[in-house]
Amino acid sequence: MPAFSAPLGAWFVLFLRGVLALALYAFLALALWTLWKTLKEQARRVISPQAPPLALHFTGSDPARVLRFTIPLVQVGRDPASECWIEDPTLSAQHARLSYHHTQWWVEDLGSTNSTFLNGTAVGKPVVLTSGDELRLGGVLLEVRLEN
Repeated sequence: MPAFSAPLGAWFVLFLRGVLALALYAFLALALWTLWKTLKEQARRVISPQAPPLALHFTGSDPARVLRFTIPLVQVGRDPASECWIEDPTLSAQHARLSYHHTQWWVEDLGSTNSTFLNGTAVGKPVVLTSGDELRLGGVLLEVRLEN
């Protein structure tokens, strides 16, 4: 007979304690992993800039037509895949791009046939937009309004 012999119930209690300890550590690891993922997602949301609403008011159209955007990149053109699709023969398929970066809205011409004009001046390189600017894309007149 061995020098030390524990009853079967004692081995079962030891086994149960080990399983419970493993379950506790697994729960703590899962909680920390979930917390880490949540904090990482919150940091990404805080760091990524949220584009303020941009409204394009068609000048001279009756009834007044307004397009509003809250996305940071708006492609304007005759192409139906554009975010701002305007069916007008004076527009190129991909006429201009409105983009939000460096805490400002910008407009740039994409090599269109009839050019893009901001307040009567041709847009050659990206230019900052302000509320009240007049944007002419081909034969289409738009008033830019930055909303808060």
